[in-house]
Amino acid sequence: MAPSVRQRNQLIGKREQKKLSGRKPSGLGRTEEVSSVPNPADIGIVYPSGDTAFKALLSARFCAAIWNYISDCDETFNYWEPSHYLLFGKGFQTWEYSPEYALRSYTYLLIHVVPAWLYHQLLQPNRLLIFYFSRCLLGLLCALCEVYFYKSICREFGVQVGRLALAFLVSSAGMFISSTAFLPSSFSMYMCLVSLGAWYNRKYELAIFTTALSTFLSWPFAVLIGVPIAVDMLFQRREIIKFLQWSVISVVVILLPMVKLDSSYFGRLVVAPFNIVYYNVFTSHGPDLYGTEPFHFYFINVFLNFNLVFVAALLTPVMLMMVAWLVPSKPRNPACFPYWLSLMPLYLWGAVFFVQPHKEERFLFPVYPLICLCGSITVDAIQKLWFCFCVRDVERGTHYVTHTAPIMVLAILTCSFLSVARILAIYNGYHAPLDLFMELNNLTTERKLPSDQSINVCIGKEWYRFPSSFFLPDNRWQLQFLKSEFRGQLPQPYSSLPNATSIIPPHMNSGNREETSRYFDIERCHFLVDLDLGVTTEFEPNYAQQTDRWAVIKSIPFLDAARSHTFFRAFYIPGISSKFCSYAPYNLLQSTKFKWGKKEPLPTR
Repeated sequence: MAPSVRQRNQLIGKREQKKLSGRKPSGLGRTEEVSSVPNPADIGIVYPSGDTAFKALLSARFCAAIWNYISDCDETFNYWEPSHYLLFGKGFQTWEYSPEYALRSYTYLLIHVVPAWLYHQLLQPNRLLIFYFSRCLLGLLCALCEVYFYKSICREFGVQVGRLALAFLVSSAGMFISSTAFLPSSFSMYMCLVSLGAWYNRKYELAIFTTALSTFLSWPFAVLIGVPIAVDMLFQRREIIKFLQWSVISVVVILLPMVKLDSSYFGRLVVAPFNIVYYNVFTSHGPDLYGTEPFHFYFINVFLNFNLVFVAALLTPVMLMMVAWLVPSKPRNPACFPYWLSLMPLYLWGAVFFVQPHKEERFLFPVYPLICLCGSITVDAIQKLWFCFCVRDVERGTHYVTHTAPIMVLAILTCSFLSVARILAIYNGYHAPLDLFMELNNLTTERKLPSDQSINVCIGKEWYRFPSSFFLPDNRWQLQFLKSEFRGQLPQPYSSLPNATSIIPPHMNSGNREETSRYFDIERCHFLVDLDLGVTTEFEPNYAQQTDRWAVIKSIPFLDAARSHTFFRAFYIPGISSKFCSYAPYNLLQSTKFKWGKKEPLPTR
């Protein structure tokens, strides 16, 4: 007779438990449970296998790759644009890529560009497909790292915490936003997943190497995540030789080739990680020229992205102390790390970054998975406390999870509902720029456009929402900046010379001072992209109302945050949010000066 679904799940759980518990030292035995049960699978605790976890995570990450918007202009102009230049010889350059400053690394770009180049050479897709192909690769890499982290959580903290963490990783809006962003902080998040996973698995060599990879290749400040690993090796285990040995190996294998490659692109000796640390820490202004926010900025931002999971993560130290004092249980397996050490990366990161004046959402990306982990530990602690003080008349040896499963289900459903509502709000409110620039690819087939001249697509106050040159059909299309009320420094195109990356471009500065050389004559614009909020200034007129000069050929609703309800613009509730939110037209306009019509239909036979 075929086994029931419950029996099959128990068998799967036993096999997975056996795989994980076979490692030494093992933390999977629920040594901190209220009752003594040798194997969670024996009492019907079902948890996803690695394959199941990977499928769930990959599905979520591919959704992010397709539907996520670009939330930070730094992603466009510091990463997508120079990558477009490396692939097609055309793109925008920021002052960070000037050889005079050299804050960014071409090595980091190349690990993303090479797969895109191979895809381009093999299949000759259009540039838009290359953009989404690259995003899907980022999603795949993130999902692989998350599975490794999930398995390590099961080993170190138990399968109950592991399956909660998996549910929060899959559903959270924070992971949706960060998982496929082309940003060093996202790459540092991937490496954080691996380095902490390796640490929890006692694979110190891999933990050191991936921490170094994150520090050198993507973001030097990610070294903070490796501090607890260093504390463990140097002071707990006293493996000083191994620590030094693998630190040297990491420098030789990662940093030296990186310096050589970057120096060849910049035309002089460049150590990009040192340059970015020097600029942010040792200059008089540091990073505080722009982007300074009040102390509560991160609390609001992370709550929007993780809702109650973030609140639970803040309470984790308190909940762990309550469980230790109030819940009668076995002492924790001495083979496991103490909680203060294993969870230190999150609170250390928060202690450093929350007090910095310059705050941006992406700065917290590396510790997003730890928010899910700590939130899971808090929910698990609530289940233990509830079982200890609120559940009566249970048989001796009953597992606390058996009687507190509704708490876990309620936590997952509530947090998932809020996260999905947040993701839908982001998509409905802010996806218009990507959709509108996609329309440019349709214009080449729908309208009679000249094939022997450049086509100028102009943008004013919406410059920071430009998704990248991958959305322009080919090199004939040129993005041009119009003067607006923004008074900072805009990027400029790379030189057309072969050695453009090593040429110090004119009109660049490191102080974010306005460079008027960036502005274009509006009379030469063929198309214009603008958001019509109904507010005009001298340099930001309402172009859509200038019907004698411009014709609207495409319009997509974009959230008008100032005129929308605070809650319903942050969380989308079908059938309700539309009543409390206002949307403005995000317009693609065509100049009436250039008489380009639609193509004549082909004759029928």
